[in-house]
Amino acid sequence: MTSTISPAAQAAGSLSTRVHPAWVVLGAVSVIFHLGLIFYGLTPAMISRPIHMALLLPWVLVFAARTPWQRTSGWGLTLLGVAACAYVALNESSLANQYGFIDTPWQMAIGVFLIGLALETARRAIGWPLPLVALVALLYGLLGEYVPGQFGHQGIPTGSFIGTLTITEGGLWGKLTGVSVGVVAIFVIFGAVLNAGEAGRGFMNLASAVAGRLTGGAAKVSVISSALMGSISGSASANVASTGAITIPGMVRLGYPRSLAGGVEAVASSGGQIMPPLMGAGAFVMVELTGTPYTQIMAAAMLPAMLYFATVWVGINAFATRHDLRPMAASEQPSAKEVLITSLFFAVPFVVLLERIFVGGLTPQYAASLAIFVGVALLLFDVTLRFSLSGFAERLAEALVIAGKQVATIGAIIICASLVIGVLGMTGLGVKITSGILSLSGDLLWPALLLTALACLVLGMEVPTTAAYVICVSVAGPALTELGLSPLLAHLFVFWYALLSTITPPVCGGVFIAAGMVGENWLKVALKAMALGIGLYLIPLAMVANPDVIRLAFDPAWALFDASKIAVGLGAISYGVIARRAAWLRGLLILAGAVVIFVV
Repeated sequence: MTSTISPAAQAAGSLSTRVHPAWVVLGAVSVIFHLGLIFYGLTPAMISRPIHMALLLPWVLVFAARTPWQRTSGWGLTLLGVAACAYVALNESSLANQYGFIDTPWQMAIGVFLIGLALETARRAIGWPLPLVALVALLYGLLGEYVPGQFGHQGIPTGSFIGTLTITEGGLWGKLTGVSVGVVAIFVIFGAVLNAGEAGRGFMNLASAVAGRLTGGAAKVSVISSALMGSISGSASANVASTGAITIPGMVRLGYPRSLAGGVEAVASSGGQIMPPLMGAGAFVMVELTGTPYTQIMAAAMLPAMLYFATVWVGINAFATRHDLRPMAASEQPSAKEVLITSLFFAVPFVVLLERIFVGGLTPQYAASLAIFVGVALLLFDVTLRFSLSGFAERLAEALVIAGKQVATIGAIIICASLVIGVLGMTGLGVKITSGILSLSGDLLWPALLLTALACLVLGMEVPTTAAYVICVSVAGPALTELGLSPLLAHLFVFWYALLSTITPPVCGGVFIAAGMVGENWLKVALKAMALGIGLYLIPLAMVANPDVIRLAFDPAWALFDASKIAVGLGAISYGVIARRAAWLRGLLILAGAVVIFVV
C-alpha cells in the first residue's frame, strides 16, 4: 500500500505507519475519551482529569522511549501511574470530604508518587528545565517557613500540602489541567485530523498562488503557509518541521542565502503560536485565567498577529535590496484547480468551526468537535478527491497517533506547570513577587513592563511557551494590572514575550531546527530571524502604547486605526534595520517608526 500521509504529517514526525496497532488503538481511546467529555459534559473534574493523566503516561513514558531502560522503566511507571490515577478517580467522593488533608500513610504514598510522576513525565517529554522549576517550587512550599524575610511563609503541614496538590483541584488537577482536558485536547485532535489529510498541502498551494510570483516569493510563501499552519498546530517546532520541509529547499534552490532561508522559516513558524485560533494552547489558558470569552480573545489577538506577519513581509522586501530574492518559477506553482481542491481540506472544517462559534453560538470546544467529524469525513478522499477506504484507514491511523502523542505532550507540560501554580497559591509567593516587581519598578508601568519582558525571556529559554506564560503571568500579571493595564492586555503582553526565546539566542528552538534543516550556522540564522522578527520585540510594547488595537470586537474603527499606525511604524523600523541604504536614512527610518508607534 502506498503512503497517503501528507508532507506536513510526515515532517511532524508521525510514526503511525511504523508502530504497533496497539498505539493506534490507544490513540483512538484518547480521542474518544476527550470527545466524549464534550458531548457528555457531566464528568466530575476529579474523575476526568486523573483519567487524562493516565492516558498520557504511555505516550510519554513508553512510546517516546529511546533506550531499553527507558522503555522498561516507562512501562513500570505507567502501570503504577494508571493505578494511582484510578485510585483518585474511583474515590473522588470520599476524597472530597477530606478537604485536601491526607490522613493515611497509603494516601501520602500515592500523593508523593503522583507528584514525582508528574515531574518525571514532564522531564521525559521536554527535558529538565520545567520539572526543575516545579521542584524548586515544591521545596519552597515544604521548607519556605525557614526562609528569612518577606519571602518566607508561615509553614504548611505536609499532609495538607501534599493533599491540596493531589486529592483536590488545587494542584495536579487544577483549572489548567481542566483546560488541557476539555479544550486544548480537542483543538489538538482537530489539528491532527487536518494534518493527516491534505490540509498541509492546501496551505502550501494557497500560499504559492497568493505570493509565489512576487519578489521574494518563496520566502513569502513560507510566511503565509506558516501563518495558516500555525493557526492549527500552535507549535513553532512542529511548524518549522512541517512547512520548512518544503519552503526551505525551495528558497535554497532559488539562490536565497541559507541563513536567510532558515531565518525566514524560523520567524514565520514562531508566529503560529500567536495566530488565532489555537495560539499554542495559550488562548484557552487565557480564557480560564482572565474569564474573557474565547471569541473575544481571538478578536484581540488577530490584529497584533497580522501585524507580526506583515512586519516579516516588509523585512523580506527589505532583504530584497541586499539579495536577489527571485519569485517562484511558474512551473513550480500549482494550478488554480489544484489550489481550489486542496484548499477544501482545510477551508471546509474551518468554515464549520467558525460558523458554529460565531453564528451557532456554540462553545469553541463543541464547535471544534463538529469540525473534527467533518475533517474525518474528508480523510475519505485523497488530493484528487478520489474516494479510498484503504487510504482513509491509513490517514485515520495517522491522525490518531498524532493526536495521542500531542495531547500527551501538552498534557504533561500543563500538569507539571499546575504544580507550580498550586504552590504559588498556597504560599502566597506570587503576591510577594508581584510586590517585588512593583517596588523594583518604582510603581512605574514601563520599567515594570521591561522587568516582566526580561523575566519572560529568561523563563522562556528554559520551559515551553505556554508554561512560561502561565508561570510569568501568575507572578507578574497582577503587578501589571495594578499599574493600569487591563487583564487581557497584561496576559497578551506576557504571552508574546514568553515566545521570544524561539528566535532569541542562546536558546532558540525554532532557529536550531531551521538551521539544521538548511545546513547553516545557527547564530547566522538567529541574526536573520531576529531582524525579520523585530515585531515580536516591539508589538507587545506597541499594544500597551496603543491599547485600542486589541479592541477589535468592541471598537473596530479605532482598533484598525491603531493597527494602521503601528503597521507604518513597524514597516519603517523593519526597513531601516534590514535594507541596504545609507546609514543616516536607516537611522531616520528607525527613529520615525518609533515616534509613530509610541508618541503620535
